[in-house]
Amino acid sequence: QLQLVDSGGDLVQPGGSLNLSCTASGFTLVNYIVGWFRQAPGKEREGVSCIDPRGYSTRYSDSVKGRFTSSRDNAKNTVYLQMNNLKPEDTAVYYCAADWGPYLSSCTVGGETHYDYWGQGTQVTVSS
Repeated sequence: QLQLVDSGGDLVQPGGSLNLSCTASGFTLVNYIVGWFRQAPGKEREGVSCIDPRGYSTRYSDSVKGRFTSSRDNAKNTVYLQMNNLKPEDTAVYYCAADWGPYLSSCTVGGETHYDYWGQGTQVTVSS
């Protein structure tokens, strides 16, 4: 079965950090751009970041730039989203997604219709 499993969400205080993981099973993530998206209650899902198949290029939305970092360990078939200096407005369900692109060396944040596989989501709550 081809699937993504995202994990690492939790309740954290403002200013805290979390590291989300996205692990693929049934296929090799090295051929895919991996994007992170989030959806807050009552809002549309929005793109947060993306990373190219080899990890050479990352992009971030303006709302998280400088605070979030995406990385990947293709040997572990896993992509990470390190989130620092979290704010209450970061509260959302976070999803990772994979877009086929073995020959691409860059990516664009968002564009969720391009993605082939999605994780089930992991809840991040930032609150004191």
